[in-house]
Amino acid sequence: MIIVSVIIPYYKKKDYIKSTIKSVLNQTFKSFEIIIVYDDEDRNDLVYLKKIQSLDKRIKIILNSKNIGAGLSRNKAIRLAKGKYIAFLDSDDLWNKKKIITQLDFMKKNQCNISHTSYSIIDKRGNISGTRKAKNLTYNDLLSSCDIGLSTVMIKKKILDKYSFVNLKTKEDYVLWLKLAQKRHQFFGINKKLTYWRNLDDSLSSSTIQKLFDGYKVYRKYLNQSIIQSFISLLVLSKNYLIK
Repeated sequence: MIIVSVIIPYYKKKDYIKSTIKSVLNQTFKSFEIIIVYDDEDRNDLVYLKKIQSLDKRIKIILNSKNIGAGLSRNKAIRLAKGKYIAFLDSDDLWNKKKIITQLDFMKKNQCNISHTSYSIIDKRGNISGTRKAKNLTYNDLLSSCDIGLSTVMIKKKILDKYSFVNLKTKEDYVLWLKLAQKRHQFFGINKKLTYWRNLDDSLSSSTIQKLFDGYKVYRKYLNQSIIQSFISLLVLSKNYLIK
């Protein structure tokens, strides 16, 4: 029986994907599936991914005909997921071997629908350069800070029946978190460093200009704030997190 569906969008991360998948396969909790969404019309890496897939029957690969972005790729995987819980993981990040079981136990004990964990920030070589602490977050908290590591989040699948990721290059997850929090879904923080988020200089998430552009769209387009209020919200967000 599949309890957790682990969703991994893939786009040109050949140097890291094997370690990422191994960190899932090494989990002490074993009732999961891994859904990799190959989000690249260039099939050069596909042979390599299929070799990794042969390591374990729980690994599934979905092919996109063209690059549609991480958010829309996750939506595609969510629709096909068989688990009661969804866990998100980027293709260059890593998990502690007790990540899944710790979150499941916490969510069952506290009867919550969404949880996230503290995480360590690592560089290309895996050296730790910083940490971020998880805490309970409401809508008002999230408006001024989007400091939830996507690869730390676990959420009940039924919650995602009505909500999905939007099509942004960055901050597509932030829009979803805000939409969920607007509907009074609280994000419960687990203050244990169970995830390693890799900060790559060439990654989309490291582009300050893209972050600012998408951050503005979050407030103006998706939260329907006025132009002035959108800029004020963006300034607060930038100060607290966005361009750190």
